[in-house]
Parts: sequence; C-alpha cells; structure tokens
Amino acid sequence: MVQKYHSPLRVYKYPFELVMAAYERRFPSCPLIPIFVSCEIVRDETSSDGSETVIERRCKLNVDVPYLLKKIIGVDFVYFIQRNTLNRRKRRLLIEAWNETFSNRVEIFETCEYFVHPESNDWTCFEQVANFEIKSFLGFENAIEKVAIKQYSASISKGKEIIEHFIKELAKEGVTEIPIWQEDVCSTKSEAGSDEDNEKSRNEEMQSPNAEEVQVMLAEELTLGASASDLLRRHSVSQSLGSGDHKSFQLDHDYIQMYLGKLTMMQESKLVQLRECMAELQKGKALPDSTLLRFLRSREFNLEKARESLCQSLQWRKKYQVDKILSEYTCPEVVTTYFPGGWHHTDSEGRPLYVLRLGQMDVKGLVKTIGEDGLLTLTLHVCEEGLQLLDEATRREGRPISNWSLLIDLEGLNMRHLWRPGIKALLRVIEIVEANYPETMGRVFTVRAPRVFPILWTLVSPFIDVNTRSKFLFYGGNDYQAEGGLMAHISQEILPDFLGGTCSSRIVEGELVPKSLYLTDDAEWERPLKEDSIYHCVSLTKGQVHEVILLSEDAGSVITWDFDVMKHDISFRVIFTQSRIEEESITSGTSILERLSTGGEEYEFVESQLVCHDGESVQGSHVTAHAGCYILQWKFHVAPHKSSSQGTSESQKAHIMYYTEHLSSEHYRGSLSSLQSSNSQQTAPSTSSTASR
Repeated sequence: MVQKYHSPLRVYKYPFELVMAAYERRFPSCPLIPIFVSCEIVRDETSSDGSETVIERRCKLNVDVPYLLKKIIGVDFVYFIQRNTLNRRKRRLLIEAWNETFSNRVEIFETCEYFVHPESNDWTCFEQVANFEIKSFLGFENAIEKVAIKQYSASISKGKEIIEHFIKELAKEGVTEIPIWQEDVCSTKSEAGSDEDNEKSRNEEMQSPNAEEVQVMLAEELTLGASASDLLRRHSVSQSLGSGDHKSFQLDHDYIQMYLGKLTMMQESKLVQLRECMAELQKGKALPDSTLLRFLRSREFNLEKARESLCQSLQWRKKYQVDKILSEYTCPEVVTTYFPGGWHHTDSEGRPLYVLRLGQMDVKGLVKTIGEDGLLTLTLHVCEEGLQLLDEATRREGRPISNWSLLIDLEGLNMRHLWRPGIKALLRVIEIVEANYPETMGRVFTVRAPRVFPILWTLVSPFIDVNTRSKFLFYGGNDYQAEGGLMAHISQEILPDFLGGTCSSRIVEGELVPKSLYLTDDAEWERPLKEDSIYHCVSLTKGQVHEVILLSEDAGSVITWDFDVMKHDISFRVIFTQSRIEEESITSGTSILERLSTGGEEYEFVESQLVCHDGESVQGSHVTAHAGCYILQWKFHVAPHKSSSQGTSESQKAHIMYYTEHLSSEHYRGSLSSLQSSNSQQTAPSTSSTASR
C-alpha cells in the first residue's frame, strides 16, 4: 500500500532568515509537538565560506498508537533520521526525513523545503512531499497506515502555527529582523562577484513587490472582477524541489481555504497532484482549480479515476468546441419564445438559481425544431453560464460557491411529457452533463409535483448520480409554501411571482411550439431534419406509400411509433406477415401489401387503418403476438367522396415526420408510448397552447 502526500504551498509573511530562526527553536525538543520527544545531532558540517550547513539528526518520536498495538510490535518509540541542508546564499532550506525503525516493513520518506517567495523577498514559502509505503506488518497494515496518516496530519496542521508561535517569541525578545547572509570578501575577484550579486539582488528587490504591494494588487484585481483562477495563476508560484528544475505554478494553502473551501490534508494533496499531472498533460496550461476539485469530489478523491474522467471530458470539450459556446452560441428564436427556463438570482446560500418550468415545456416541439443536438447545446450553454456565475458568486460572497441550485416547477406535467423520444433526449442530456459537469448541482427543488411525476422519476432517476439524487427536495401541490418548505431555501423576495413570490421573472410561460416552425419549406423534406435527429421526413405524392419493415424474432416484443402529419391527409396501418422481407424502409408507388396479394402470401392487419389529417400527431404501440415481419405503412390519402374534379393534383404532396422503435420482449418493461396511444389536432399556431399533444 502506497500513499503520497503533496502539500499545497504555505506562505509565511516573514523574511526567510526570521523563519529559519523560528524553525531552529523546534530542536532539540518542542512542547508544541507532543510526539517529538528529543533528537541528537549525528552530523554537523559547514562549508568553508559558511554559505551552506548540513545537519543530520536522529529524532525520537512517541507515536500515539493503541496500547495493545504497541505491545504487539514491541516498541514504545520510533526513530527518524532528518537531514537539513541550509543554503544561506540561495536562502533555501531542504529537509529530508526517513524512518529508521521498521524500515524493512514500513517506508516513509519526506522532503520539505523553505524558500523565498518569488514575488516578495520578505515572504517565505514552505512545501512538502511525503511517500508512505506499508510493505508488510504482521497483518496490521491498514491499522499502521491509518496511524501514520493520522500522526502526519496532526504534525502538518501544527506546522504553520508552530512557526508563527516562535516568531512571536522572537519578537518578545526584540528579534524582529535578521540580516541576510553576506559572503566574506577575500579577493578583488570575489569582491567584484559579490558586488555583482548584491546588484542583482537589489534589482530583484526593485522588481519584486513587497507584501503590502502584493496585497493591494490582489484587492484591486478582486475589485476589477478577476476570477479566482486568474488570481492564483498570477499570484501563487512555487519552485520544484530539485535545484534548477522547471518552475511550475503551485496551489497556495490560503488560496484553497479562501476560494475552494476547507479540505482535509489528503484532499489538498490530491488536488495538488492532479493539478501537476494535468499541467504536464496539457503542456503547462493550467485548468481552473474549481474544475479539478469537482472531478476529484465526483470520484471520491481517487486521483487516477479523477484524472481519467477529466481527460475524457477535455477531449469531449475539444471535439465539440464547448469552450466556444459562450462566445459563439446564438439562442434560436424558438428557444427564446418557447423554452420556459432561465437563471433567476440566487438561493439563500448565495448559489446561482436556475428556474425550469418543466410542466410547461413542449419537449416534443423543441426536439422537432432544434433537434436533440440543439437541445443539448442549449443545456451546455446554460452549464457554461453557470460556471461563470459560480465564479462571480465566489467573489461577491467572499467565500467558495462551488455549485448552483435548480428549481423545477412541475405544474402542468402530464402524460404527454412521458413521450419516449423526449425521455431519450433527456437521458442523453443527463448523461453528458453528469460526465462533464460533475458536482455542480447544489440543490434541486421540485415543486407542484402532480400524480404522474413518480412515473417520470422512476424512469429518469436511475440515470442520475446517487450523490446528485440525494440533493433533490420534493414538494407536492402547495406543500412548498408551508413553513420550513421552499422558503427556507429561497426567500420570498427572490421566489418567482408564478410560485407566489414577490419577484417578477423573465422566464416565459411555455406553450406548444407551432407545427409551422417544425420545418420551413418543402425543400427541407429532401434531407434529414438534422444529422442528430431521431425523426425521418417523408414526402408522398398521390398513390405513393412509405413502409417501414421491422423483423420480430420473438413474440411479446413491442413496436412503437410517433408521427406528425405536416401537410395533407395520410392513412396509417400495421400489417403482419410471416414472409421475410429484407427492406428496412421503402417509399414507392407499389406497396408490400400488393406484392403479398399478388404472390398469394398470407398477411393480416394487426392495427386497422387510421386516417390522419393535416396537423395531427399520432403515438401508439403494438405488442407482437408472433415472430415475423411487421410493416408500418403510411399512404397518401384521398377521401372516397371526392370526385376526380375535386381531387388533388399530381404535384401535391403529403408530408410526415415519424419515429419508430422496436423493443425486444427481454428488455420490455412497459412502453412509454403505450401510456398515450392517441392522436391530436392542432388547428392553428395561435391556439397551440390549448392543443393536446
């Protein structure tokens, strides 16, 4: 078992030399570190010019472990070797420590470094990396690992306050400043070199802002609206532990607390490691730390799983150019007019609030006008807006705001919403959002839920992450107005007026999308609606039929259909035959039925002929009784009572949009379409809000 810890950068707003004086007071023992009993120096060497000192200590620790475990392992104390290399010229302390006790069973190696902050000579940075490996320990590997992590966590949490404590002790003694080490001048050459070094140092000091200047810069940029991620990239830098290694941006501990929230020691470490890993993969390009943290949380801080899912998401964003959505997306007019959703202030915890009047949404109309991809693009635009709003909320509130809230109004939800293609589109959206925007949902408030809602929830909930499902709050009828209900999360002043609040909203009241908006002209019928569309478009002239052939291998499977008559009248029926027909879909003047009749083959009508008129929508399903071939047939229809003089011209066409699906008996658990086998008529766009769908 191997555990790695990599600390975020810790900044002491004191000069390096003063921090070193405070650090030395930890030896030979420190009452503030109870487990640190004592130490003895086994090596003490200083270079001839006095610039570098190496001190090696053997440290005695009283590890806090259960008494029984101490007796089993047979020790009361453990010993560590610590080697400190202080370079006064470079103003840097490198600390290396490893365990001496049980070194053949447990391997602990720690590297720490104190160094001057790159942006202020008066600040000191601290960074540490540790590796724990429990090889074998008499069956107590898990217990030993937990003890090691616990002790290490306690030591780290104490580290910064111990330095602060000893700096205050030095101040009480009148020590508030220690001069920077200067090399003795022994020759003209060395004197010249020293002058050059001093000049270089003075230039660096002139170029580097002091602590007050950095604080002013931070405050100004916060006021101007710089994002937390931008501030980090500009004002938090660290060096790698190896001399001369490439410098990389590093997370600051104080920055994490302020902009990302309180994390445990190991969570901070995972965040730092993922940041370094992704910077390497992205060739130095820094990702927002809030994004890294969201993917870590979604994978319970499993570094490898978070890295894998994040890489997949980055590839997805690049493939579909998601980063350009905010700047390039133009909201279609049909969405502006008929989509009942939008951002609406914040909830009581300062989270951005999105309101969706799902019960008023015409999912079918939206899918048939902008397609599934259009609906998905709209959703992604909303999510990208949400990320921007989170950044703004964090700056405004002065604390981490890492997720938003969703208020879903279900008034008006009925069986027409349980439309299979719409559910499929919804599930696709949920799947993509869950994969690429994890941990962005704070709360989901569902209000005015009708009786049909449990059916919809049963269908959709299995596709929602378990953690996200736990964030749903449900209110049936007017329960949301009760004390301790929705008002506990959204104030009366923010609650939209259509829910009884006092805040007017610009969210439209959803209506049925007029069928005249589905397609623009006859030329559109010569090609698919969209590359992503689940619908097919067909034009039929007088005498023509369009047939879809479905082969059923077993009885009990379910055939579903959904179609709209966009122009003229058509007839529809379903035919069964045991003759095998290979074509999947065909439009011609001769129907398969005529071919079967001519060939003397048997067939039967399993769904009788239905005449559908211009503007009607039809949904239905059929449970197969036999294995064989099922034919869905649409035909240009002319009323029998019309005379030839009243008949249609040869150039007139009927237009239909249709969708079919064949569900095997093995997977069939109840067809959504069978819940609403019906047809409806939309008389005019102006009355679309009252038309049944």
